[in-house]
Amino acid sequence: MKTRFKLTALALAASFVAAPLAASAKDTYPNRPIRWIVPFPPGGAMDNIARTLGEAMGQDLGQPFVVENRPGAGGNIGATAVARAKPDGYTIMIVANGMAVNPALYPDMAYDPVKDFSPISLLAVVPNVLVANPQRIQAKTVQEVIAQAKAHPGKYTFASAGVGTSIHLAGELFVKTAGVQMLHVPYKGSGPAIADLLGGQVDYMFDSVTSAKPHIDAGKLTAIAVTTKKRSAALPNVPTVAEAGLPGYELTPWFAAFAPAGTPQAVIDKLNKAMRDALKTPKVQETLASIGAEPIGGSPAELRDYLASEIRTGRELIESRGIKME
Repeated sequence: MKTRFKLTALALAASFVAAPLAASAKDTYPNRPIRWIVPFPPGGAMDNIARTLGEAMGQDLGQPFVVENRPGAGGNIGATAVARAKPDGYTIMIVANGMAVNPALYPDMAYDPVKDFSPISLLAVVPNVLVANPQRIQAKTVQEVIAQAKAHPGKYTFASAGVGTSIHLAGELFVKTAGVQMLHVPYKGSGPAIADLLGGQVDYMFDSVTSAKPHIDAGKLTAIAVTTKKRSAALPNVPTVAEAGLPGYELTPWFAAFAPAGTPQAVIDKLNKAMRDALKTPKVQETLASIGAEPIGGSPAELRDYLASEIRTGRELIESRGIKME
C-alpha cells in the first residue's frame, strides 16, 4: 500500500513539473536566432520564399531567421542536416515536392521523410506551365500537342531541370496520361533548360511560372496549360491541363516547412501560427505574387496527411515510368 502511495505521489509530482515545462517551452521560445535551412542554392523560388517569410516571422517572434543554403543531392544534404539537428525549434527547413519523391529515387537516403521530421505548415504552391517555343512549335492547345505527339511518336522533346524535379514529373505524368511518346531531356537546373528551349534545341517544357512568365509576357514562349488543379493567378487566361483535354491530370509543385522529429508541439504550434500570420501580410503576399507563388498555410496535421499522399502518388508515377537517377 505504501509503495503504491509513493508511486502515485511521484506520478502526480511529475505531472505538476511537466506542465510548467511545457508552458515554459511555449512562453520562452524563441530566445535566440532560428536557423532556416534551404536545401537548394540561393536565388530560386524556395530561397525567396524562405527569406520573405523569415523576415515577417522574425518581426512577429522577436528573433531573426537566418537562412542557410545547403544544396546538393536533390535536397537530401540539407534535409539530412535538419533530421540530425537538435529538436528544439531552432533549426527548421523549407522543402518542396522532392521531400515526397526522393524516397523512390534515392533508395539509400540517410533520413525518413515521415519519421525524422515534424511537419509545421504548407506554405505555398508555384504552378508549372507547359510552354513551347513558337518559332519551333505551332501547337497552342493541349489537344494539338497530343495530336502532334501521336502522329510522330518519340519525335518531340520536353526539357526539365533534372531527373525527379517537379518539372520532369509534370512531363512524365502528361506523357502517361495522354498515352503519347515524348523524349525527356534533363538539364542541371531550370536556367539551362529554358535557355535551350528559347534557343530551339528542345520542343516543350513544364517550367515553373516563376521563370517562364517573363518569356511568356515577351512573346518568346507560348503558354499552353498549367499543371495545377486550378488556374494560376499569375496566368489567369491559361487553362489547366485537365480542363484543356486531360481530365484528372494534376501536378502541384508545393513548398512546406518542417522541423526535426521530436520538436515540442508547443514550439511547432507557435511556428505554425507565425507562418500562417506571415502568409497573410501584404508584403509577403506581394512578394509571393511576384514569383507566381500562391499562399496556402494549414495545420501540421494537414501537412502530415498531405505528405503521405504525395509520397504514394510520387512513388506510383516514378515506378510506372521507370524513372531512375542517372
